[in-house]
Amino acid sequence: MAEMDVEKRGNAIDEMLKKKRDQNPLPEPETLDDLVQGLKIIFQDNEISVEEVNEYMSKYKSNPREWYKYAKFDHHRYTRNLVDQGNGKFNLIVLCWGEGQGSGIHSHSDSHCFMKVLDGQLDETMYSWPSDSEDERELQKTETHSYGKDSVAYINDSMGLHRVENTSHTNTAVSLHLYSPPFDMVECFDQRTGHRKKVRVTFYSKFGQRTPFGCTSVETLEPENN
Repeated sequence: MAEMDVEKRGNAIDEMLKKKRDQNPLPEPETLDDLVQGLKIIFQDNEISVEEVNEYMSKYKSNPREWYKYAKFDHHRYTRNLVDQGNGKFNLIVLCWGEGQGSGIHSHSDSHCFMKVLDGQLDETMYSWPSDSEDERELQKTETHSYGKDSVAYINDSMGLHRVENTSHTNTAVSLHLYSPPFDMVECFDQRTGHRKKVRVTFYSKFGQRTPFGCTSVETLEPENN
């Protein structure tokens, strides 16, 4: 009974917050800081509207002067650079992709994943989950997408797996990712066999400052060698 009462109170608070935002819509985010503060307001709710977050992130127009301090590249792998911890509700991260760099195929630990391209172009390949009834089978591609500057994309585990790549050999790319709830472990998959392994993900930098050397960000999320 007590759990039901807590749930009812939580739902009532969500409805109140949503009604308040409907009556007083959030102003469009003119800066990256505006975007962060607006997202914190949106994520006060227990239930998140994917459409609302997508729309709000779309309204922010990328300005390199605002995110440049988070954009730290590595010659050997793409990097994950923490911007804000979202009052514990989400992590907001700038990912930096050198020429030809990409992720491995991975899941998202039952979290929401929003991606906004801040610079360059990124290609996404989606895959079906491997079958539990087969020991070894190549992962099946389901969709491919290309995203240019200021595009916003969304994925969660019910939609499948994906890999993200900067396929350009002349231009870098930068993207802003929101993960809710935050996580530090994902599953990575071998495209040829469907085999999976758990991988810990860390940050190349936090709040614009490089993390201690040796704390690499995505070492084991790199694509497998074909």
